[in-house]
Amino acid sequence: MTAVPASANADVVTEVSEADRAAAVDYWTPERIKQLGADERLAPAEKIATEWEGAPPPGLGRLLYTSEPGADGSCTATVVPSPTNDVAFTAGHCLNGGLMPDDTPVNITNVVFAPAFDDGTAPHGIFPVRAFAWPDTYGGPMASADDDAVIAVDPVDGKHVADLVGTQDISFDEVPSPVDSTIVGYPVSRLARGESPVSCALPATFRSNSVYSSWRSDCDMAGGSSGGPWLRDFDPATGKGTIFSVTSKGTVNSDGTTEDLNSAAFTDAVRGLYERSGQL
Repeated sequence: MTAVPASANADVVTEVSEADRAAAVDYWTPERIKQLGADERLAPAEKIATEWEGAPPPGLGRLLYTSEPGADGSCTATVVPSPTNDVAFTAGHCLNGGLMPDDTPVNITNVVFAPAFDDGTAPHGIFPVRAFAWPDTYGGPMASADDDAVIAVDPVDGKHVADLVGTQDISFDEVPSPVDSTIVGYPVSRLARGESPVSCALPATFRSNSVYSSWRSDCDMAGGSSGGPWLRDFDPATGKGTIFSVTSKGTVNSDGTTEDLNSAAFTDAVRGLYERSGQL
């Protein structure tokens, strides 16, 4: 893989070779995916968030990756409208591994997208990620501002991901606070072990300080939900809404229970990232 700081575009882009894409698809066997939720040390089952009923919302999917050094992991991503029909939106820290304590870079490899992942299966197959990017204003996993990223996936069997599973709209307009929100993700907890979507329908509140602006929710989804969409104007009949943010961080107490979720408010830098994503 090749990381290319695209200074003219204000994005940091990582391009994945054809060989690495093929290796990533081969790597993520059903058995390896299931292993992500097999650890008995998983976070406790959520008490507020509940398992999603019915088919996953349009565009939703599970993002799988390996941290090197580190281990296999997963996040959530959502297909959004793009000129290529190949783009999904997620959190920056899902793809930017940052540094180890000794300043060794953490590389993110084996990146694939499993759209409409449900009941432990990928009904549309595993989509290799040909490129991913985050805004150069994002400071890495320890940062909070602009914790956003995009992925571009290859078509599978000649079919683009948006044509197969649909999209969720995304907007960078100002949103009044509080706002009714539907938050969806694939938390790897004892509730669903990352194998099915989980959601909260709760108000989200805007907060701002001298460092960055964010949204907060009492949603208690565990890790793995990162990158999941925060949807406003959600229509249960269609499963569609408008993304106004994505899950970034949570407050976790001593027993591993998540007390709340936070998401970085969209900025002009993130809008630019999305507008350029069709070039990946």
